[in-house]
Amino acid sequence: MNPRRKSRLYLAIVVLLGLVVTITLVLYALRSNIDLFYTPTEILQGKGENHEKPEVGQRLRIGGMVMPGSVKRDQQSLKVSFKIYDAHGAIGVTYEGILPDLFREGQGVVAQGVMGEDNVVHAKEVLAKHDEKYTPPEVKEAMEQNHNRPAESYQQNSGNANAGSPQS
Repeated sequence: MNPRRKSRLYLAIVVLLGLVVTITLVLYALRSNIDLFYTPTEILQGKGENHEKPEVGQRLRIGGMVMPGSVKRDQQSLKVSFKIYDAHGAIGVTYEGILPDLFREGQGVVAQGVMGEDNVVHAKEVLAKHDEKYTPPEVKEAMEQNHNRPAESYQQNSGNANAGSPQS
């Protein structure tokens, strides 16, 4: 092989390796910025056919209804804890900050945060549902299922505010 072809071959290999490294880094960066949407049932039982549960430290969004009687506010700070429930489960959520004006018990919310231990979501942002006209498809489906089972069925079976799943 003459020297000119050899140098072109090395240059092509270097360009291909650079391209592979760039694509790998971009895909890795995009993967770490994705917030998957979960319902309380999907967190407790797993999502999809493989029943994949979110890992501790994973960023996610959780949507459902605020369980009546579950909102606990810290008198010394802006910390608040509450439970979000759907048709088959309830998940504890903690949040520090000012809640939206429309936040109340029995209201639909979406919390965006990090999955903690014992099925507790540490929210960085809480959004209150305010209008029935537009709802993301995942949230709409979860909200429709919420009306199949009353919140009282969760309150009777749940022990503490951070309990992950009611006992049925």
